[in-house]
Amino acid sequence: MAHYRDSGVIVRTHKLGEADRILSIITERNGKVRAVAKGVRKTRSKYGGRLELLRHLDLQFYKGRGDLDIVTQAETKDHWPQVRDNLDRLGKALTIAEAVDQIAQDKQPNQELYRMLCGALNTLEKSDPVLVVPAFMLKLLAHEGVAPALDQCVVCGETTNLGFFDSAAGGVTCIAHQRGRAISSSALELMRATLGGALAAVLEVQSAPHTDEVTAITHRLWEFHIERRLRSTELLQ
Repeated sequence: MAHYRDSGVIVRTHKLGEADRILSIITERNGKVRAVAKGVRKTRSKYGGRLELLRHLDLQFYKGRGDLDIVTQAETKDHWPQVRDNLDRLGKALTIAEAVDQIAQDKQPNQELYRMLCGALNTLEKSDPVLVVPAFMLKLLAHEGVAPALDQCVVCGETTNLGFFDSAAGGVTCIAHQRGRAISSSALELMRATLGGALAAVLEVQSAPHTDEVTAITHRLWEFHIERRLRSTELLQ
């Protein structure tokens, strides 16, 4: 069929011509869909402000001949107003959206990725956890099959005296095989908790030196695996 419907979150936009906009949308059933919103930048556009970044929508698409489909209908499901009205939450939401856009594959169904994205944005709508971005990125890496090794040295298998983290090696190293950067036991426990089913507790943790460690380590790990820098992280400085 030329037309199809799906729900999705807009994670990236850029201008096309004088009035159109290209959207990257993480959908529930069709993976990442890249689509044209025709005339959306006109003052009298029928879509109004609906087809904007970080909008959760019910959409109808028309399959285009090339890589881009066309949005033919759009109704808002959620736009997370508390996120939009708070600069800190917005910066975190944009970083999460950029990370998902980097990792998602065009037209490859990935319902778990869609659910993770909506869950993270719903979390930010309710509160402003200091570790929501690194926790989300760690869960994303695990979802992609590249979770870091956190329980034993990646060099020798030692399970004690783990005091360093090496992104290139894929996890922690022991004192005897010092590689990468130092990591405190508190930061390591937070990373373990994130991937070990205690995410809710991690999101309750207040800002501290070890949360800064987790953030720095996770961003470095992400850039190593994805081989792209997250530009939105500049908003979090």
